[in-house]
Amino acid sequence: MAARRAVDTLQAFAHESVIALIRRCHEALHRTRGVVMSLASFNGQDDTMTWLGVGNVEGMLLRAEPGVGPAAARETIILRGGVVGYELPQLRGTVVPIAPGDTLIFTTDGIRAGFEVGLPPTDPPQRLADQILARHATGTDDALVLVARYQKE
Repeated sequence: MAARRAVDTLQAFAHESVIALIRRCHEALHRTRGVVMSLASFNGQDDTMTWLGVGNVEGMLLRAEPGVGPAAARETIILRGGVVGYELPQLRGTVVPIAPGDTLIFTTDGIRAGFEVGLPPTDPPQRLADQILARHATGTDDALVLVARYQKE
């Protein structure tokens, strides 16, 4: 019920910022068990992505054309402890520059760390999600993977 209510809220207010969306979900989820949630919003006008996570839904941005050094090849979301609908932390979105071909991956805690190692960055998003699930699902928890690639028209 909590997850369905969160999805309905996100769909109804999809045009709002990630911080406003999490606040709306928090209000909508009072008196439920709450949810953990990570959100990202792409801005094609200035080639940026704003993201924010509450709880343990990991987020990673894999660069299509990394800069110098291994740290430039990927960025990870800053997660805030808490539960949307129950205990909301102070919210601060992070804005990062993006380029066509950059790939966003969200994974739940049913996916083991290190899933990004050896991923072919040019594979289609669905194939990447399938590979991550097949190779890195813990088998002891629900596992969910979302993969999205930024494309500029």
